[in-house]
Amino acid sequence: MSIHSSPSYVAAVVLTLNEHQHIAACLETLGWADRRIVFDSFSNDGTVEIARACGAEVIQHPFENYAQQRNAALACAREAGAAWVFFVDADERCTPPLAEEVQHIVRQEGAGHDVWAVPRHNYLFGRLTLGAGWYPDYQARLFRVGKADFEPSRAVHEVARFAGEMGRLQNVLLHYNYETVAQFHAKQRRYAALEAGILFKQGVRPKVRNFFLQPAREFRRRFFALRGYVDGLHGLRLSVLMAYYTWFMYRQLAQMWQTQGDASQRGSLSTSL
Repeated sequence: MSIHSSPSYVAAVVLTLNEHQHIAACLETLGWADRRIVFDSFSNDGTVEIARACGAEVIQHPFENYAQQRNAALACAREAGAAWVFFVDADERCTPPLAEEVQHIVRQEGAGHDVWAVPRHNYLFGRLTLGAGWYPDYQARLFRVGKADFEPSRAVHEVARFAGEMGRLQNVLLHYNYETVAQFHAKQRRYAALEAGILFKQGVRPKVRNFFLQPAREFRRRFFALRGYVDGLHGLRLSVLMAYYTWFMYRQLAQMWQTQGDASQRGSLSTSL
């Protein structure tokens, strides 16, 4: 990898796993970046070939969790001499105003921040969603290399680690995150299982009241505090679904404890025999 010393050198990084339907359109919106890196988890659907045909560099790395994958991408960008990394998911599109804003920030050497968050316009089931927590939905995406990374213990919904305060960009990133209800359910089940795993490792045991109070609180948070009502029935449905997956997460957590208990009991019986 060649070394670049410019303080405004930006590497746009896209994490992928079987994103053939999105990767070309995503990379097209990142043509302004000094380097485009597709950090791939060994896709087998043509993602890699499409990315290379679009002129992007492809680096393949085994996936452990999202935080570890992003940290590995930051390390590769640092080896390449990038001063800044701009993370974009394959189902996201960088708008021209956002690209101009990012370039302006890095020319100002970060304008006093090592990490910048970008607001997103989320499209769920083909509809722009402005309530229930999906707007402005700030995500930490612009990182000064060597000054910030992600908390490795967070397997999902990554948390940035850095000194000082996070800056906030003004222009939006377009996110086409759930095209169908089936896709929404599949991803939420995966997220719920990962969140349950985090709580299990922390020794958190679910209480009976968690199965009732936490989903109710999540619905109230989504529909009222986060203004899900501005999206009408669409917002109501999303708020109900997120409340359900709060319940589902606690069910997953309870099953983990039950499995451990069953295993311990079998171990005790084996020892006694």
